[in-house]
Amino acid sequence: MALNAQVMGIVNVTPDSFYPSSRSTSTIEAVAAGTAMFALGADVVDVGGESTRPGASDVPEREELERTLAVVGALCAIGEVSIDTQKPAVARAALSAGARIVNDVSASLFGVAGEHQAGYVAMHRQGVSATMQVDPHYENVLVEVFGFLADVARRARDAGVGALWLDPGIGFGKTVEHNLTLLAHVEDLVELASRFDAGVLIGTSRKRFLGALGPTSLEVQDRLEGSLATEAWALIYGASMVRVHDVAAAVQLRELLTRPVEEVSA
Repeated sequence: MALNAQVMGIVNVTPDSFYPSSRSTSTIEAVAAGTAMFALGADVVDVGGESTRPGASDVPEREELERTLAVVGALCAIGEVSIDTQKPAVARAALSAGARIVNDVSASLFGVAGEHQAGYVAMHRQGVSATMQVDPHYENVLVEVFGFLADVARRARDAGVGALWLDPGIGFGKTVEHNLTLLAHVEDLVELASRFDAGVLIGTSRKRFLGALGPTSLEVQDRLEGSLATEAWALIYGASMVRVHDVAAAVQLRELLTRPVEEVSA
């Protein structure tokens, strides 16, 4: 398990993110949600103003700024904040407001992060949110995803980013089988990331593929156990951050995994 593994809590300032319980529809509500996550032990709170769920439509830049900037500014007074965006102007504004990480599903904003010497999460996504789950296809999902992330990591380092994480993009243009293959090879992705002095971020929380793994289909509200199981797997095999909706449970999981065996069994 990675030393100092971190938990990133999710604050969606959106009306349409795939997990209804994660939605905040006002600045006050979003700040309260993020404040609670820090109190529960989140190391980073990730603020997003545009849903990137399968089938999602783009949000105008001005609207995304209105949704996120005040939230970022308020939460930065409490702890470390990342901005979840694929728009350069939103990333720049959030970094100027105090955010320290750009979490980028488009893997295109490393230059913006580099301008601020900020942290950067580079994620793999096949296609765009609106159509990425229509018919995902790879000749070799490991070769293609890992090759893409290695290329972005090189470019991010050349751009001067600070802390760097590689995210294989579970659920972003992948079938259930693709997701499981990527999870089975987290350790290999960790080794690849280490060549760039980078960590690995895994985000499986409440995602659709978890609902397809049991004897019956599970709706989003019933996917906590699957989320924790895959987060534990990722942490055990070296991921340095997990992105989660359920902060308290993930922090408890992280603490149990990092305690000595004799302490846990006492």
